[in-house]
Amino acid sequence: MSRSSFPTATLAAVMLATGMHAATVFAAPLKPGDELPLWPGTPPGSQGVSLTETSTDAGKPGDPQRTLAGIAVPTVTAHVPAQPNGTAALITVGGGYTSLVIDKEGTDIAKWLNTLGVTAFVLKHRLPGEGHANGPQVPLQDGQRAMRLIRLHAAEWGLNPQKIGLFGFSSGGHAASMIGTAYARTVYEPVQGEAGVSARPDFMVLAYGPHSGNARKYLILPEQKPVEPPQKQALYDEYPTDRLVDKNTAPTFLVTADNDNRVDPRNSTRFYDALKAAGVPAELHVFQDGKHGFAIRNAVGYPIAIWTQLCENWLRASGWLR
Repeated sequence: MSRSSFPTATLAAVMLATGMHAATVFAAPLKPGDELPLWPGTPPGSQGVSLTETSTDAGKPGDPQRTLAGIAVPTVTAHVPAQPNGTAALITVGGGYTSLVIDKEGTDIAKWLNTLGVTAFVLKHRLPGEGHANGPQVPLQDGQRAMRLIRLHAAEWGLNPQKIGLFGFSSGGHAASMIGTAYARTVYEPVQGEAGVSARPDFMVLAYGPHSGNARKYLILPEQKPVEPPQKQALYDEYPTDRLVDKNTAPTFLVTADNDNRVDPRNSTRFYDALKAAGVPAELHVFQDGKHGFAIRNAVGYPIAIWTQLCENWLRASGWLR
């Protein structure tokens, strides 16, 4: 049985029972569709947590719109281009930290990146309100671990360890900027050869993300007056990412819509201002129309659809696609 044919839960159970190392399971070559568990056993803080992963699809045949919840075994799913250029990207999807919009903001983005020669990894991370110890830390734990795994295995997967970026959308935009500004924060003990391997992204692309960290005050427009789950709120309160930017933050491309009806677009402008103040190269695009969650499929037919071309231009001009 090939690695990609293992159900995720089965593979994790085999690893836990046999003590197999990640380096043993993640053998080259990397194949399209490989779903790779992040942790060699139970993820940190998930001991005793019992979850059943659920997938809800609100789409039509041929138009998947899956959202995932109940994440017990965090993974990355590999999307390998026909002609890889050595650049890689980890993709963090939205869902408000209560679910994961895995197709629209994950698979769709990976397929587009593959056309540019970029090897993409869609992150399925644990959710802060699902019973994990220190729940607000689990997306950062999984995000750091995913970045380190990609960099650790770069040589055997044909990747350049200095060209590994992050793409994040909606709450996944916050997750990406959290990984990108708190990459050096110790949130778990190093495992299996990753000591000294950096989780810092080399570049970031952040789309309509709630970066400012306070869900009640900043993330949703004031008239909506949301009530946020406490674990999710604690995560935002601890990681207001525009206030964590420094001179070592990666060069960043930001895109948002002026009429976003879920996340105030000033989250993106504040993050840009912070990058500018720190002397970090950045590019910001605010489109008049696009609302929230445009990604790629919901942008078709509207002027905001050009954002992918603008992003490609930025990636090429910055040297990430050479």
